[in-house]
Amino acid sequence: MNEHSTVEKMRRMRLNAMASLYHRSLTEHLYQDYSLDDFLALMVDTEWENRQCRNIENLIQRAGFKQAASAADVDYQTSRNLDKTVFERLLGLTFMHNKENLIITGPTGSGKSFLAQCIGVKACQMLNKTIYYNTARFFDLAKLARLDGTYPKLIKRIQKAQLLILDDFGLVPIDQAARNVLLDVIEDRYDKASIIIATQIPVAKWHGLIGENTIADAILDRIVFSSHRIELEGESLRKKKKLN
Repeated sequence: MNEHSTVEKMRRMRLNAMASLYHRSLTEHLYQDYSLDDFLALMVDTEWENRQCRNIENLIQRAGFKQAASAADVDYQTSRNLDKTVFERLLGLTFMHNKENLIITGPTGSGKSFLAQCIGVKACQMLNKTIYYNTARFFDLAKLARLDGTYPKLIKRIQKAQLLILDDFGLVPIDQAARNVLLDVIEDRYDKASIIIATQIPVAKWHGLIGENTIADAILDRIVFSSHRIELEGESLRKKKKLN
């Protein structure tokens, strides 16, 4: 048997992790005490894990997060009304399986975006397609998509995501076009997939923020009552990082 030919065939079939392991076993004389079944299982497991890692990396990259957020870096020590038990339960993603939503509110710098992205990264690690948008930029993108005829394509992309994150919601005025887009997205995802909204604006003020009573009622009815809440408090965490 031509072992080097076997390695090359594996690579051509894009079994790169398997090929690398097999090549190492030949050149470094590894796994000689393994049975054929055990060695085959090892190669398959190695290829599987490698592909899973690549899938996760691709999901995180395509999500469009603005920062590398890790649950290991969440600050539970600073007094900001963040319950560790509650947040770790949300990291378990049961709310996503139940097609529920999450609203994170709090003053600027309290860590809303970071927490939302921590959950988004965890969703990607569990192989859930996730999309992150700054809300104002999303509205601008949707308006351009309507003009160039790609709006259905944009909505279809969002439909395919198990988790949608809308960050900095309400920081710019919501006009009629933005209201319609928001209603389209929320109505389409209601009882089908989850949304995380991070905002400085308390939920009690959303009705006036959205405007036009009928649309505001429809949006709030579909998002607020099916949402878990994290209501952060306190001073900006960025003050801890300021230069002396």
